[in-house]
Amino acid sequence: MKKLWIVGAAVVAASSAYAATNTAGVAQTATSLVAVVAGPAAPAPAATPAAAVKLAADGLPVDAIRKTGPFGVVQQPVYASNFKADDLLVPSWGTGAIPDSGAPDVVGAFRFICMPGQVLKDDPIVFPGQPGKSHAHQFFGNTGANAYSNYGKLRFSGDSTCNNKLNRSAYWVPAMLNGKGKVVRPDYVSIYYKRLPESSPACRIEGKACVEMPRGLRFVFGYNMSTGKSENNFYFNCDGPTATPGHYPDLVTAAKFCPVGNRIGAVIQAPSCWNGRQLNSGDHRSHMAFPSYGWDGILKCPATHPYIVPTFTLGAWYTVDEDLDTSGDWSEGKSTWTLASDSMPGMATQRPGSTFHADWIGAWDDKVLAMWTENCINKLLNCSGGDLGNGLQLKMRDDFTWNATPRLVDLPK
Repeated sequence: MKKLWIVGAAVVAASSAYAATNTAGVAQTATSLVAVVAGPAAPAPAATPAAAVKLAADGLPVDAIRKTGPFGVVQQPVYASNFKADDLLVPSWGTGAIPDSGAPDVVGAFRFICMPGQVLKDDPIVFPGQPGKSHAHQFFGNTGANAYSNYGKLRFSGDSTCNNKLNRSAYWVPAMLNGKGKVVRPDYVSIYYKRLPESSPACRIEGKACVEMPRGLRFVFGYNMSTGKSENNFYFNCDGPTATPGHYPDLVTAAKFCPVGNRIGAVIQAPSCWNGRQLNSGDHRSHMAFPSYGWDGILKCPATHPYIVPTFTLGAWYTVDEDLDTSGDWSEGKSTWTLASDSMPGMATQRPGSTFHADWIGAWDDKVLAMWTENCINKLLNCSGGDLGNGLQLKMRDDFTWNATPRLVDLPK
């Protein structure tokens, strides 16, 4: 089996960027301060057959809305998927090979590629149950994701544009508009999960503990449409034969270095610090936080958000055409690419790309979630292409392609 490598300078650099903020020196300091990181593992609950799951109106199981994990954190119970998971796993790279260690990096990595999915004016987190209420979004992941989606519905319905339906999570970003009434779909979207191994002493320095991705977690990150403020966790990049890669603040700047025929990438980092008490919050953000450096120069989560979950970097890559103005100059009303969120009713038009943000609802098959967490993340492996780090790999879709088909679609009504 031919290896499917994630391309794009932004994705390649993501692990190094984390290493630069979480240096070996920090890890050595942590080693001298604490010896034990993870608490005792709780016995794994038996999976409930999917057919027996009854869902409330919000899509959460009615018999057990929340379940505490080994550190007292909340999450949904384990539920068996309503399909045969083994049929969607193959020997990694055709041979069952185990990926190399990620060392000297300090985080384990799990990467895969998604194809673009549906374009809808829906946002199941911000406007649940209200189709057409949002600006246009480009979805990927669960093919059935829409305004009515939630954890329960995603876990038990839909296929996936990300390898296969073992990952029924839903990811979405503002749709890219070409200035002529069309939506530009990305050729592909790269997802890169990473976290310190749970045995790393740095887990007890950066927070209270490194934990697996809690079942049912959801959040919004990036530019805040409600406050007009940004978390400064995204950038634009360029990749291709005549590209000048870089970390550019918006589409206008990036386009100047990304001639026609290259790919422009919108790259965003999810938060990694969680409060352990909520799977969602009123503003869909405050239950999550980003780590920062303290006076001692050590990266730490806020005391209110002590649990470190696998964060992910999301990169959507679009083929540049003549509709993207590459002059580097912009004024309101100029025809060029913009995000659907850059110009909203009742809001001043923003510089193209400056309102980039993303939404996510996790809906992994529980056994597969445990596989990539225990192997790729906790064993500090360098897993690519859906490699689960244990000799198995997520089977890729038969229709996978590196180019969006169709590339341009109509803006939904």
